[in-house]
Amino acid sequence: MGWKTWVTGAAMSATLAMLATGCGASSNGGGSSGGGGGATANGGGNTATAPAAGSTSTPAHVKIMVGGMSKIIYLPAELTEKLGYFKDQGLDVQLMDESAGQSAEEALLAGQVDGVVGFYDHTIDLQAKGKSLESVVQFGATPGEYLVVSDKEKDQIKSLADLKGKKIGITGLGSSTNFLASYLVVKGGNKTSDYTPVPVGAGQTLIAAIQQGKIDAAVTTEPTVTQLKQRNLASVMLDMSTTDGAKQSLGGTYPAACLYMQTEYVQQHPDVVQKLVNAFVKTMQYIHTHSAAEIADQLPASYYAGDKQAYIDALQKSLPMFTPDGKMPEDGPPTVLKVLTTFNPKINDAHIDLNKTYTTEFVDKALQG
Repeated sequence: MGWKTWVTGAAMSATLAMLATGCGASSNGGGSSGGGGGATANGGGNTATAPAAGSTSTPAHVKIMVGGMSKIIYLPAELTEKLGYFKDQGLDVQLMDESAGQSAEEALLAGQVDGVVGFYDHTIDLQAKGKSLESVVQFGATPGEYLVVSDKEKDQIKSLADLKGKKIGITGLGSSTNFLASYLVVKGGNKTSDYTPVPVGAGQTLIAAIQQGKIDAAVTTEPTVTQLKQRNLASVMLDMSTTDGAKQSLGGTYPAACLYMQTEYVQQHPDVVQKLVNAFVKTMQYIHTHSAAEIADQLPASYYAGDKQAYIDALQKSLPMFTPDGKMPEDGPPTVLKVLTTFNPKINDAHIDLNKTYTTEFVDKALQG
């Protein structure tokens, strides 16, 4: 289900106006304006309120954009649809693939979609730009990302310091892979200006970029990593998919994939949000009670890229990154803030309130039910 051509000229104008004011995705590391010491999270998060007076009735149709439908890190979106959990909640959910159109956060801020299945870090980055977004259910306790190095460059890139002057493949400018690439470059003792982020997407477009020598390394996920190794095109330099790997590479628990929405929408439609979270929490429980093969059987054959067993193997390795219940790890948000401020010090002056970047209220209620 790709990005549709239903976007009107008026909606596009709204998007362009938003970008002109600096609210869109940032480039080369996602630097943002603003700045102050970051607050630490206490696990409570934001709290949704009752619908505002005069607010519209509950929408029957919910649009959610996914930052790459076939990526294993965003597996809960398609899986929830295939298992029928949205329908069980009385929801009509339309999933759209970001890879076929504009960035998910642009579409969300322009009001073209109601939610985004993407990385939690965007809620922090956009708060520094004056926008209020929050994660309502957390899928990934780790990024599920890898730093891979082209086999053509394996003799030149042996440490993070060697990333200086290199072209690193990312999904898009201002994306979470852009954030992570910038952080790793800075961690290696360099500056964000010392590397070139190259937007190449994921899957076959990223594989082609490495094959053609357009990029020297990349920050990417499964199943792309397995496909690169199978073709002897690249090898893993850093594994950020496991808890230990994330702590070693990023300094702590690093929550990533989630469903995030504009705070205004959450406050005006808490009933819809609760139903969405109910469905996703049930999916997280399904993931932790079924085998990789059983999960793969629920997904479109196109996800396998012609090799179902390889996909199952990649999925099996990835299963530990998923939260068992959709809750935000309490020690996660401070780590994400620290990573972002490492390569973008201006966020440090933005007086980030981490408690406003996520809520556990809906997950708590889903688990009680």
